[in-house]
Amino acid sequence: MESKKTFVIAGILIVVAVIYLIISSTSSTANYFLTVEEVLALDAPETERALTVSGAILGETIQYDPTLPVVTFTIVQIPGDPQEVERQGGLAAVLHAAVNTPNVPSLEIVYNDIKPDLLKHEAQAIIRGRLGDDRRFYADEVYLKCPSRYQEALPEQAGD
Repeated sequence: MESKKTFVIAGILIVVAVIYLIISSTSSTANYFLTVEEVLALDAPETERALTVSGAILGETIQYDPTLPVVTFTIVQIPGDPQEVERQGGLAAVLHAAVNTPNVPSLEIVYNDIKPDLLKHEAQAIIRGRLGDDRRFYADEVYLKCPSRYQEALPEQAGD
């Protein structure tokens, strides 16, 4: 009877330990997806964790120094809700409107790596990194999506 009780207690402790390890490792590596506006509103303690932010790239702000290498550019606010993106006419329309709207929230990005090929005006950037004390976003990873690149070309019509 005593060995059965010890076995049950040991089993419960093992399950609790496994659950604790899963929760603690997941929370330490989690990235939070935020809009530009949400990132700019963060307090200092909240900026210490890894963040993921998305926005439209302002092409005229792209600067690249290949000797370091470092890329700096600015992204502007786009809706974080996919349903809102669809209501506004799709990703291409949202990106175009965002970069052409004055006084939209913006965030400067610093990426210490080579310039990605798809880094261009009106591309969607999804960036993982941290917000610095200087309120610039220091990117660890940059993912880019250019909607015009993925539009299907119309097939050629049969000749007359």
